[in-house]
Amino acid sequence: MEQKNVQARIKKLIQVDGLTFKDLNGNGVLDPYEDWRLSPEERAKDLVSRMTLEEKAGMFVIGDIPMGISSKPDEPTSHGGVLHEKDVEVEMRGHKRRTMPTTYQLATKHQRHIIVRENASPEDMARWVNTMEEVCEGTRLGIPCIVASNSKNESADVRYNADEEPNKFTTFPGTLGLAAGRNMDMIEKFAKIVHDEFMATNIRKGYMYMADTATDPRWFRTFGTFGENPDLICDIFPRVIKGVQGEKLDENSVAMTTKHFPGGGARENGFDPHYKEGEFNCYATPGSLEKYHLPPFKAAIDAGTSSIMPYYAIPSNEKSGFPQNGVDHFDEEIAFAYNKQFITGFLRGQLGFDGYVNSDSGVISAMSWGAEDLSKPGRAARVLKAGTDMVSGETDPAPFLEAMKTGLVGQDVVDRALCRLFKELFVLGLFENPYVDEKAANALVNTPETKAVAYQAHLDSVVLLKNKENLLPLTAEKLAGKKIYVEMMMRTDYTEAELAAMARSGSASNPKETVEAFAGLVRKNHPELTIVDDYHDADIALLFLKPASGSYFEATPSYLELNILKETGVDVDHIKEIRAAVDKVVMNVNLNLPYLLNNVEPMADALTVGFYTFTQATLDVMLGLANPVGKLPITLPAGDEAIAVDENAICASPNDVPGYDKAKYMNGKEYAYRDTEGSQYIYGFGLSY
Repeated sequence: MEQKNVQARIKKLIQVDGLTFKDLNGNGVLDPYEDWRLSPEERAKDLVSRMTLEEKAGMFVIGDIPMGISSKPDEPTSHGGVLHEKDVEVEMRGHKRRTMPTTYQLATKHQRHIIVRENASPEDMARWVNTMEEVCEGTRLGIPCIVASNSKNESADVRYNADEEPNKFTTFPGTLGLAAGRNMDMIEKFAKIVHDEFMATNIRKGYMYMADTATDPRWFRTFGTFGENPDLICDIFPRVIKGVQGEKLDENSVAMTTKHFPGGGARENGFDPHYKEGEFNCYATPGSLEKYHLPPFKAAIDAGTSSIMPYYAIPSNEKSGFPQNGVDHFDEEIAFAYNKQFITGFLRGQLGFDGYVNSDSGVISAMSWGAEDLSKPGRAARVLKAGTDMVSGETDPAPFLEAMKTGLVGQDVVDRALCRLFKELFVLGLFENPYVDEKAANALVNTPETKAVAYQAHLDSVVLLKNKENLLPLTAEKLAGKKIYVEMMMRTDYTEAELAAMARSGSASNPKETVEAFAGLVRKNHPELTIVDDYHDADIALLFLKPASGSYFEATPSYLELNILKETGVDVDHIKEIRAAVDKVVMNVNLNLPYLLNNVEPMADALTVGFYTFTQATLDVMLGLANPVGKLPITLPAGDEAIAVDENAICASPNDVPGYDKAKYMNGKEYAYRDTEGSQYIYGFGLSY
């Protein structure tokens, strides 16, 4: 039998039958859970039988633990500043959450699942995880921890290029941009880079990716999806999962959590379940659940995704048309993490999922829609009995401990969930070797080679929508003797609270600084262009528009604004002035949402769109250094009338149906935007040179 790689820093190694094992509980005997020759199921069952109720409770929560490098100078740390040791209560989205000292959280509260939020250097990240693993190894049973992160390899804002990108990991365009590229070879390269960089930094769990089908145009989280076509998502997802996890989960894998079951796209006019106004998933169109929303999750399950995350929302009987997925009503109007019909019935029963279910953040303390009247221990028990195995965004396991002590949940249910959770840790090899070479991490992440791959993905993500009289590409011949004006247009008057919310969403840049630096970056990278500061002196204007609307942490006072105008950060009157003064106007619009283009497209001679695409890549396409190959991953609505909402909150186009199919339900009206050249901006559209 081949020896496993066993590494210990605190506990001793023992020899049995000429093989090496780690004596995790320090009793000098090889116990079944320490024996890597046994199956993960056998090991998990043995380990669970040895645990106290307190140790069991700690396994059911996964929450943020700050890194020591994030501590302020006067705040306590340990292990040479690596671990954060401040005890503080923080307010987050309407509820208070306690952040406890790291060693206390690991050694006393027995938390073993951790979320990292920082954008730290690879070496710092690896050292932090290694240090926490040492603390865990030194505990009674030596149970290792596992660190999870949201995706780190896509841009969350408009950057000029990789040099301007603050992200420490190789940065591809947004997932919508990857979908626009339609390049499955690139998807596989992307997934391998994600795997390699997570492994190098010892992040062994990815809270990614979103298998949601984007059907409601006002849903703020559209930017994190792979678009509106479930067939394309089903093609992408197995490649991503197998690239990140491997053909099967093992000690060389990064385990993935696919989210947000059963799909977050079926919103009620864009309102998101992060807040009360968006608590319902509404399936107004009979059959939409199984036709549009469930297939990507089935594809992820078939590809072996390790875990699945349900969304916060409640399925609404009143606001849905039936049948849906073979039923004529939903058994319970309670959030999906609590919903036995969806978790045990649909997910595990019909779709055949046998991994573990990890709730979205805050379902016990905050977004407990439909379970508000239950106590926290009651919620903990209800979640486990529904088939959900762990809750995210919680650092206090007390509700689970109380639920077990008071008999609100039986030990058979508890132990079943624990065995699912431990199976992943055993398969990943963390009980044998939870450490990586932290000194090697910086050299393995964000390399020149991976940056080159990512830049090609940025180029592929550019979609050419309009090219009147073949204005593009702007070749050297076309630009001879021409003066160019360039401007980035985005909202810059953000409050401190709004900037903080943007940072939580993954964007840490200051928009005002981005705008001010833009023309200088173009000059620096394109000295061959004659760039002027005053558009009155220009022959051609290159305008880069980054509209912004809404937040998934707070509800807007009314329906999300999708028009491009001052309210969404673009001064259309200013564009009109430029249009009047300049002979030719080329525009690019960043689409984190399917914006309405009525106010700007008619003023453009040529129009491209991107999806958090590097501006340099867009310029390369405009200048003919690359051919546009991208296709729209989402349909752009025709205008306000296509998404109008009546007095009964019924939208003119069905919110649970993708844009390319919406017109079927609109009594002969068009849903997709048609430009001044006659082209319709429907899913899959895109011009080339």
